[in-house]
Amino acid sequence: MSIPNEALQKLALEIESQAHSAQREINIVKTAVSAKQRDIRMLELTSSEVKSLDKGTKVYQGVGKMFVFSPTADVEKRLSSETSELKSDISNLNKKLHYLETTQKNSIKHIDKIMQSGGRF
Repeated sequence: MSIPNEALQKLALEIESQAHSAQREINIVKTAVSAKQRDIRMLELTSSEVKSLDKGTKVYQGVGKMFVFSPTADVEKRLSSETSELKSDISNLNKKLHYLETTQKNSIKHIDKIMQSGGRF
């Protein structure tokens, strides 16, 4: 049984566009992961700096265009919370990245299979 050339071309184009969109999404996800990892490093650096301060040191937190006094414990808790949220986001993005990479690989396999079979199934 063979598939008409028009249908074969249409199928190949659909699979190819799916592979291209997966590649674009992969690049977007990788960029987001690296940005979140950079944010985690900044938060961890800030946290280590805050922990190294004396107990009596006043700590101010930026809120919009002003700075507000915050107890050191609250700042440490906020930094820890933000870090754990970012780690969770990275975990979810890595799952999405795995899915997209699998989709792209499958699309490429399907295109190769179509080309090798020459439209015969």
